[in-house]
Parts: sequence; structure tokens; C-alpha cells
Amino acid sequence: INRLKRHRAVATRYDKLAVRYEATLHIAVINDWLTCL
Repeated sequence: INRLKRHRAVATRYDKLAVRYEATLHIAVINDWLTCL
């Protein structure tokens, strides 16, 4: 969760639609995963 706090849109749930929030979450997780490689 601390890694996701770096992404403001995920931490504050900026998107109101659940589908867009889920897509933002996926992008944030992929970004963190690629950074760890």
C-alpha cells in the first residue's frame, strides 16, 4: 500500500467510475512492477 501512495490518483481515488479507478490501479501496479525489475 505504501508503494501505491506514491500515485496520488490511486491514494485519493480521484476517478469516480470504478472501471477507471481499476484501470488507474493496474497502471500504477504495472509501473511499480517494472521499476522493481
